Amino acid sequence: MCAVDEATLESRPEPEQPQRRRGNPVKRWVTDAVVRPWFAPLLILTCFAGAAAGVVATNPTDDTGTTTCLFKLATGFDCPGCGGTRAFYYVLTLNLPEAARHHMMAVFAAPFIAWMYLAWAVPRLFPRLTWRLPTFHLTPGLVTVFLSAWGAFFILRNLPWPPFTFFYV
Repeated sequence: MCAVDEATLESRPEPEQPQRRRGNPVKRWVTDAVVRPWFAPLLILTCFAGAAAGVVATNPTDDTGTTTCLFKLATGFDCPGCGGTRAFYYVLTLNLPEAARHHMMAVFAAPFIAWMYLAWAVPRLFPRLTWRLPTFHLTPGLVTVFLSAWGAFFILRNLPWPPFTFFYV
């Protein structure tokens, strides 16, 4: 047997135990997203890709003859977002004329939304880039104009005579 000096045992450091994170898991998740600026853009991109895959997989343009829109079932009118999913499907399949026929306002807004996402996400994903995309600022007046145009589109698409029947989906 080997004799061990007690002084040697006392001076030997104890192995480090892994620290267990405590506290609110939601708060940790939000804090991690702030600490890692790439997390939020990738999370949004992942959700968008999942939604796009679901829309392409289910093909909402298959005409079954029944509607699932509660607004249309209750009132008989097309809602302000009616045709948006079909327009999104046609945008994803690069059929822009048919997409515009189903929801012109959503197709008009899509490039602006994509630009605003890229202007926000690129600096977070690639912080060492020296150039930045110009940002598109939404002023209250611009939002009012867009929502007013969307409201007019909602009313016009429900009028039952030509040329407004073109908007009917």
